[in-house]
Amino acid sequence: MIEFDQVSKSFWTGKSRKVILDRASFRVEEGRSMGILAKNGTGKTTLINMMAGLEQPDEGQITRKGRISFPLGFMGGVSGKHTGRENARYIAKLYHLDADFVEAFCRYVAGIEEYFDMPVGTYSAGMRQRFCFSLMLALDFDFYLIDEGMPAATDVGFNKRAGMIMKQRLERATVVIVSHDAKTIEKFCRSAAVLQNGQLHMFDTLEEAKRLYDYQGES
Repeated sequence: MIEFDQVSKSFWTGKSRKVILDRASFRVEEGRSMGILAKNGTGKTTLINMMAGLEQPDEGQITRKGRISFPLGFMGGVSGKHTGRENARYIAKLYHLDADFVEAFCRYVAGIEEYFDMPVGTYSAGMRQRFCFSLMLALDFDFYLIDEGMPAATDVGFNKRAGMIMKQRLERATVVIVSHDAKTIEKFCRSAAVLQNGQLHMFDTLEEAKRLYDYQGES
């Protein structure tokens, strides 16, 4: 369970204060994967970082119960100076997992071949995303936090491998995905919410959420 209770978060842009959440209260229940529709620039990444505990609210309380992943694409804890192999084994130890398994799993899913034994800092943006996504899948969480969907990889093999494993995870884990695109969300979730004017409006179906989201875009 991830629960926000009267949570506020804002930033000073230099000219005005940008409000992400304004005394917002909502709960994501375990077993109910949810998509969050939000326009670019409204604070999607900030919201999912708060769910992960990477950013703190200005006011209010966030309660987390269960094993919650880092967001897809988050590079914190991954050292650019070390190889994919070294990073995978280090993260495995942090989570008390078998390092040999995590290394082999990441090698298989990421499919970056000899680059796995090169410093992560030498990877292209796509390779870094693939490596981080494979690492996230290897760690077995109750909640998976995804910002804008799976990496946009041109590697068909990676998409097939990662998609199959993600489907397996969905059978026993909860996914929270934030995106500006409803098509990205519908691949993972049936229920959805809309981030609008500092509030998260939750709906039972993606179709209901899309109606508010589309109306927001027209207004």
